[in-house]
Amino acid sequence: MTIRNLNFLFDPKSIVLIGASQTPGTVAGVLTGNVFGAGFKGEIFPINHINQNSEGIATYRDIASLPLAPDLAVIAAPPDTVPGLIDELGKRGTKAAVITAPRLATIAGPQGQKVNSAMLSAARPHLLRILGPNCLGIMVPGIGLHAGFGHLHPLPGNIAFVSQSGAVLTTVLDWATSRKIGFSHCVSLGDMIDVDFGDMLDYLANDYSTRAILLYLENATNARKFLSAARAAARNKPVIVVKTGESGERCRFADAPAGVTTSSDAVYEAVFRRAGILRVKDLQALFDAVQTLAMTRQVAGDRLAIVCNGGGIGVMAADTLIDRGGQLALPGQATMESLDQLPAASWSQTNPIVIDSDAADNHYADALRILDQDKETDAILLLHCPTALTSPTTTAEAVINTVNGRTSTYRQKAVLTCWLGDASVAEARTLFAQNNICTYATPTEAVRGFMQIVRYRKSQQMLMETPPSIADSFTPDTSGARQIIAGALADNRTWLSSAEARELLIAYAIPFVDSYTASSPETAAELAGKIGGLTALKILSADITHRSEVSGVSLNLETPVVVRENAAAMLQRVTEIRPDAHIEGFTVQPMVHRPHALELTISMVEDELFGPVLMVGQGGIADEVIGDKALTLPPLNLHLAHDALSQTRVYRLLQGYRGIPAADLASIELTLIKVSQLICDIAEVAELHLNPLLADEHGVLALDARVRVAKAEGAAVDRLAILPYPKELEESLRLPDGQLLLIRPIRPEDEPNFQNIFAGLTPEEIRLRFLHPMNTLPHSLAARLTQIDYDREMSLVVEGKNPVGEPELYGVVQITADPDKERAEFAIMLLHDMTGLGLGPMLLRRIIEYARSQGIGEIYGEVLGDNRSMLKLCRVFDFEIRSDREDPGIKQVLLKL
Repeated sequence: MTIRNLNFLFDPKSIVLIGASQTPGTVAGVLTGNVFGAGFKGEIFPINHINQNSEGIATYRDIASLPLAPDLAVIAAPPDTVPGLIDELGKRGTKAAVITAPRLATIAGPQGQKVNSAMLSAARPHLLRILGPNCLGIMVPGIGLHAGFGHLHPLPGNIAFVSQSGAVLTTVLDWATSRKIGFSHCVSLGDMIDVDFGDMLDYLANDYSTRAILLYLENATNARKFLSAARAAARNKPVIVVKTGESGERCRFADAPAGVTTSSDAVYEAVFRRAGILRVKDLQALFDAVQTLAMTRQVAGDRLAIVCNGGGIGVMAADTLIDRGGQLALPGQATMESLDQLPAASWSQTNPIVIDSDAADNHYADALRILDQDKETDAILLLHCPTALTSPTTTAEAVINTVNGRTSTYRQKAVLTCWLGDASVAEARTLFAQNNICTYATPTEAVRGFMQIVRYRKSQQMLMETPPSIADSFTPDTSGARQIIAGALADNRTWLSSAEARELLIAYAIPFVDSYTASSPETAAELAGKIGGLTALKILSADITHRSEVSGVSLNLETPVVVRENAAAMLQRVTEIRPDAHIEGFTVQPMVHRPHALELTISMVEDELFGPVLMVGQGGIADEVIGDKALTLPPLNLHLAHDALSQTRVYRLLQGYRGIPAADLASIELTLIKVSQLICDIAEVAELHLNPLLADEHGVLALDARVRVAKAEGAAVDRLAILPYPKELEESLRLPDGQLLLIRPIRPEDEPNFQNIFAGLTPEEIRLRFLHPMNTLPHSLAARLTQIDYDREMSLVVEGKNPVGEPELYGVVQITADPDKERAEFAIMLLHDMTGLGLGPMLLRRIIEYARSQGIGEIYGEVLGDNRSMLKLCRVFDFEIRSDREDPGIKQVLLKL
């Protein structure tokens, strides 16, 4: 489940409190006081089979005696009684339950799992949602709901905070309340036997009272649901996470070489980056994020103007800004001239803008007013040090009056403040907080708060970039690759031989050095003679995966005689070191001379939760010592591949330096995509290490590779956290006039052609399709419609060829399902000169068939009442058509599947 029935959890009209108590100092006592004392306007039914009143209200003895079925149950009862209570509540009609039950945490091992399984079994038939157990509870200040045992009632606001730790939740609430920061939802997830982070992200993404989402996460569940929910939520509003375990135990994959390891934290880092979630490292950074999100408007860029009354603190802030990737704003000439007119005209003439330490109280306000209109500035940071000549409180009041008095004539940039000191600035900080102006204790914290917003904005921009098309870049021989792997599995081998690994990668168009197999030292010498020049010799054995560890590699061998002698010595040496290994012979390769090449590595290992993870970085025999790797998740496009590569240190070298030409970055990125495609296509590839991969201005060339294979229980996509492009949905269609069309799922790189469809529509067609006039299709909307989550959405396009043979799109049909796949909204867009060919009915039929195959219950849409052709099409497919209650000009169309 995802969001089903969560409305009963977070917006109930009635509550039953099981285990109500007035005993001070107990969980039940605190819980009862909170439920009754937070201002909930609905009905509350306390149950206690011993005491007959709670909070002065008569209690009920059991569930059966309740006058109605409550929406939400809050349970503080002995663990062994909870499954029975859930069953009884479900039968009565209750749809959600909060199970605090901290004693459940003490039931370890099979017994605890048995209790949890019993609760889920009792809830599932009734679609009753469970939050917890072992959780602090939930708080929705806007409706006076406090179904938990927190120590205070949070203030209402527009930030949601979801925490896996009750202790972290109460800490953040205490900090926020003292600063008058409120929340839309505060949720303690506890053990997450049902409601988890994915569910919460899906629910909060569509909650209009929530402007930003904060997460404290220890571990996620259900990787695909989590990622789909996170990607959807982060597109709508900022999502910020604190993830613990950065220095936790590292995991090693089966038979991985030394150094080829990845911690679960590094995988989470890649997951957050892919989803567009902003990660912060500690609670202080989370506090900063809470304040920044609550009080700061969005920023257009990373250019920060710093105003201060002391050069030292300005330089500290500037250093932090540059270190974190921000820019010092360069005010325009008009702004500079206006600053010159200030009474405190002896300012620094540069950014940081240092005004006199004895500047009058209103000079900060004057500088703010000028900078607020500067086109070269994105945000303003005001730093103030205590002096004997000015009042920090009076100065703060002047700033507050200016901020609150801004009108639409000002650009109204984000304003951050930092009044340094302690007792003397306490009142000023309080005033800032009361007026919803960000205030920080140090310049570093202030800059960090600003850069959090900048990082979020940049991550969203990166994810919405339209990638170049690679449709014709390579055509993999998937069938040939499967045969190679099938042969190894038939022999009960887990590692491909070096020759097999080479052929597998060549099947996916990855350039590989010429290699030859020799069964004896004499044959190796003959091959070396045919190769000519310097030769590389490597032991060949499926039982030896790290040849360098058994001295199984010899390089720069000059003559066939030297090759034969080295092969004989290598065979004897390896046999002594690994007498258990079956030696098949030798691999003989020409030595590659590419003086400008850098050695890279591309690997794939499988994470226990998120499935296959790709790594790219500096390669060679010292790769584990250098430790220069970036992680990313398949599937990839060129933008995502570039983003992964750019995170490595070797990326700087790849761009060229001191006369060394830049490497062909596109070839490296395409190789990453090819490996990604291999992983998406073939589930039996369990581990892959391509090292070294030479990269220079001429492209890439693989010198060695190791591949581990294993029998797969399901399809290749089953193990992926993100569904790849569903190529199996492609089909050809020939029109009566002989024109051949391709029906296929949409791809991110289709945005330019998607824009062309829009450009080809008449104003009337645009109004009928989008329900209102539009002059242009914004990039953000076009990106959202082309960069879809194939797990929850589907768009099928009709592709043909223009007169010069280039692909173009003629139409598209799309459905967007809710997270539970109960309902999906559909829409069709077709070029007017392609109407009358039957494409509209064909597309609608295809998307209906797809929706049925996904188990979607119904599809629906909104159609303008004067869109007669669309309404006619809906009638052909037996859609139910009815008028919209709120807008008679719109028809609701619905098809039960």
